[in-house]
This record gives sequence, C-alpha cells and structure tokens, in this order.
Amino acid sequence: MTTRGRQIVLAARPKGRPGLTDFRLEETAIPTPAAGQLLLEVQYLSLDPYMRGRMNDGKSYAKPLEIGEVMPGETVAHVLVSSNSAYVKGDVVLARTGWRTHALSDGAGLRKLDPAAAPITTGLGVLGMPGFTAYGGLRVIGKPQPRETVVVAAASGPVGSLVGQLGQLAGARAVGIAGGPEKCAFVKDELRFDAAVDHRAPDFPARLAAACPDGIDVYFENVGGAIWEAVLPLLNDFARVPVSGLIAQYNGVPDGDGTDRLPATMRQILSKRLTVRGFIYYDFASEHYADFLREVGAGIATGRIRYREDIVDGLENAPGAFIGMLEGRNFGKLIVRVAA
Repeated sequence: MTTRGRQIVLAARPKGRPGLTDFRLEETAIPTPAAGQLLLEVQYLSLDPYMRGRMNDGKSYAKPLEIGEVMPGETVAHVLVSSNSAYVKGDVVLARTGWRTHALSDGAGLRKLDPAAAPITTGLGVLGMPGFTAYGGLRVIGKPQPRETVVVAAASGPVGSLVGQLGQLAGARAVGIAGGPEKCAFVKDELRFDAAVDHRAPDFPARLAAACPDGIDVYFENVGGAIWEAVLPLLNDFARVPVSGLIAQYNGVPDGDGTDRLPATMRQILSKRLTVRGFIYYDFASEHYADFLREVGAGIATGRIRYREDIVDGLENAPGAFIGMLEGRNFGKLIVRVAA
C-alpha cells in the first residue's frame, strides 16, 4: 500500500473566474486510523457549482474556506482499514472527504452504497446531492400538476435533467434550456423532454416563448442572469420558482446595460402572486430523502429516468475541470476518477 496521499487546497481567493493558480496540489502522509475510525481511499470526487462560493470570504449558508484548507466535496470511497465495528474493509461509502486521495472518518455522516443496486458514481449525481436537489425543490416548492409547464435551465446537467423527468412523471410538460445543439439534442432525444431551447441562440427569448405557448407554471432556477430575464415575462399567475443556484453569477455579476431590474422583478412577483423560494438541498432531507432514493432508484432501474456522467481522470485535473464546469464545458454530472 502506498504511504503517501495527495490533496488539493485553496491557494488564493479568486477574483472573478478562478484560475489554476488558485489551487495547490500537495503531497501528504496517509494517516493511521485510531480506535473507532476508518481510513478511506477516495475513488470518485464530485465537482459541483456550490464549491465556487466556498472559495470566497463573504457570508453565506456555509463557512468560507480558509487559505490552505482542502477544497470541499463529496466522494465515493472504499474502506481501506477499519477500526469501527459498523464498517469492514472493502465497504463502499459516500463521504465528505474533500479533494483528496485518503481521509479518516469516525463513521458519522457516511452512507453505504450497494454496487449491485446502481453504479456507485450515481451516489454523486442522480442518486446523490444533485438528484435530491431536483427532487426536493420540485416536490416541496415546485409541486407540478398535470398539464402544467415545467421549465429548467442547465437541463443536460445533473439537477436540470432530473427536474424535467420528474416533472413529466407528475404529468407536466417539460421544457429544458441548454447551451448548444448537442446538449439540446440530448435533452430532447435522450432525456425525452417535450422541448429543448438553446440559450446561446440570438433569439433565445422568442424561442423560449414559442416553446411555452401556455406560459410557465414552474421554473426551477439554477442559473440566473439572462435566462431568468427571458423566463420572468412568461411566468403564469401563481407560478412557483424553486431557486437552488445562480451559476451565472458565481464568478461575479456579469456586465449589463446598467438597468436596475429589481423593481420590475418585484412588480411581477406581486402582480402575478409568484412563489419564489431559495433552498439548500438538505432543508428537506429528513422528510423526503428516503422517498427520493426509492422513487428515483426505481426510475433508474426501469429506464424511465436517465442520466449522463462526465468523468475526468486524475485528482490533479480537478481544478481545470472545475473551472470548465463554471463555464458550461461539462456534459452531464462532472466527476473526477481519483483512483482506479
């Protein structure tokens, strides 16, 4: 067994778009577990947009990273050494180890994964945090009804792809927004949304309006920016807007034309009696997580729910892949294969 591990830490706080110099790859000693502890070897690392916010020092729902601290992240790992009676060597677990090859755990917060039930990488995507973000936001806030229209941006990604499919299972019509013809074709042909609209098209607002002739009843917000501006006029009275992310703003607020759009937005919220609610995925976990695993797991097993993963090899390539994800270069759930 190797005696050295690796980890990636925050080297500097990015100003706008992160750069490779904002991360640092370090070599570390592999720790020895004490009584009650486990030594985990990471196999797969999830890369997710929320990590960009943790790199800032501003107040948020989670504590900012300190310079030199290991980048946060959820991983699939196997138990290398166990001094904990609840786990044995070889168990596969979902853990929050961060961007590293090895980590100690006392067992708290781990979830065992069954490789026979579903590919273990799904624990980081469609059957993990992104999947539950889609499920919880739609179930608790969106509440799609038969014949309503559900719209979601980043529709080829791990959250958006499941939002549309769950909306259809509820009897609603699903419209996905994605970037480029290839992603739109995937949303329409593979995920089987009712319509897909390319947000890069110069006439995107008109195309979105044409795809939603009866307006929008549920808009699952995870992007913000120009997409929100195109969606807002199409929202029906009493539309519901779960807000799980604003990836268009994570590298700073984009340059605009100087117009303050907040008064018009608030007027629409009032006059249309809109429900706009932000949430963090764990807000609904205690009540709905077991249902999520059962329902989405069954949908995957039958082929009714589909997903796509974008796997990058090597921990050292995580920073570049993460930067690309913030610019929309990934295609599906972005995962780093840390160990074979």
